[in-house]
Amino acid sequence: MQLKNDLLIRAAKGEVVERTPVWLMRQAGRILPEYRAVRESLSGFKELVETPEFAAEVTIQPVDILDVDAAIIFSDILVVPEAMGCTYEMVEKRGPYFPATIRTEQDLKRLRVADPEEHLGYVLEAIRVTKRALNGRVPLIGFAGAPWTILAYMVEGSGSKTFSHARGLLYTNPKLAHQLLRMITDTTIAYLKAQVKAGANLIQLFDSWAGILSPAQYRTFSLPYISEICNAINDVPVTVFAKGAFFALEDFSKLNCEVIGLDWNMEIGKARQQVGNSKTLQGNMDPCLLYSSFDTIQAETIKMLKEFGPQQHIANLGHGVYPDTDPEKVKCFIQTVKEYSNIINS
Repeated sequence: MQLKNDLLIRAAKGEVVERTPVWLMRQAGRILPEYRAVRESLSGFKELVETPEFAAEVTIQPVDILDVDAAIIFSDILVVPEAMGCTYEMVEKRGPYFPATIRTEQDLKRLRVADPEEHLGYVLEAIRVTKRALNGRVPLIGFAGAPWTILAYMVEGSGSKTFSHARGLLYTNPKLAHQLLRMITDTTIAYLKAQVKAGANLIQLFDSWAGILSPAQYRTFSLPYISEICNAINDVPVTVFAKGAFFALEDFSKLNCEVIGLDWNMEIGKARQQVGNSKTLQGNMDPCLLYSSFDTIQAETIKMLKEFGPQQHIANLGHGVYPDTDPEKVKCFIQTVKEYSNIINS
């Protein structure tokens, strides 16, 4: 299907664009009253994720309401461990919880390499439903968690400030860690390929807990698996977003991906120098900017756009938009990107 707005895809590929494309991580979510209305009509988060028609509805809401240049399928990175046999619960106001963790060889025997059609078919159907409803208006982004981040949840059992169980495993039983990472990687490659087949126009890999590893550990337990995933996905552009991994930007420049996401702690000029000119950069406004005044949002957004330059940039926040953010402030950020970059490129 021909895209009516293909700015994101062209920018990702490093092609010349008329203006900077913009979308937001977590744009389909609690900032929108329309999302909350759908969520409150259901039993909870998991029912929303696992019901393709509802997942498609909330995926498209930001396109209609916020006027972003892309939709990202409404799902969760934790559908992968669940598909592998490690189920999670989403506890209100506390986040994910795994009743049974993976910490021993015996625990590993409970897992499988998931078949995407059999174990993640609801996500693939949500992609298909969303694609039909979008009718080519904007691209649809598919995604998954990077293997290290998925391991961190499966071993820890929940979110954590330290992830001491997960990090400890890398020292106490590195063989088990690599076995688990292997299974996660195999599942993720099959899952992302299935997302592309279902209609995803671009893939993003989230390494949310990259920054809690030392550089040496990251290069041993995360980077090789990310590289393998990037090598396997070659039909659509791939974005790697590794929060806190400022130390790995030069390594990322060698990955077989098109886009590197920056979080708000990364300096734009230094990142460009380290990554080089072969990749598009995505990001990286601090989500907390959106708590400030409209004037401040406009000024800081223009400052960011000047630093990135008019090409090889996808405007975004440096992490997901926070749930208590005023949607009007989000619209201000998006419109500022569009208006300023239109002027610069005209």
